[in-house]
Amino acid sequence: MSTPRQIYKVIFHNLGQIYEVYATNIYQSDLHGFIEVEEFLFGERSQMVVDPSEERLKNEFAGVQRSFIPMHAVIRIDEVEKEGIGKIMEAGQSGNIHAFPMPLVPPGPKTGR
Repeated sequence: MSTPRQIYKVIFHNLGQIYEVYATNIYQSDLHGFIEVEEFLFGERSQMVVDPSEERLKNEFAGVQRSFIPMHAVIRIDEVEKEGIGKIMEAGQSGNIHAFPMPLVPPGPKTGR
């Protein structure tokens, strides 16, 4: 009897967009402050209809074996029963999800006066 495969939904910010991806392996990285996401899942559906959002996501992660995502960019990680449709959304389209406020100008060196 085989154990059911664990599937995770990972939602994170990247360059002003919100990514929702599905994967079978996620864990804290040895690289401090990052999580590692492996074995991305994309809909292997036999339908004639192609979702452009999922296709864009699939193209972006084509050939990626492992992705390192900064912990501060992660919005949520859920263990789910089955894979959904991955997507990339503009930050304003996601309803109640908003980017964490970041300074517009990085702090410069302090000057002594």
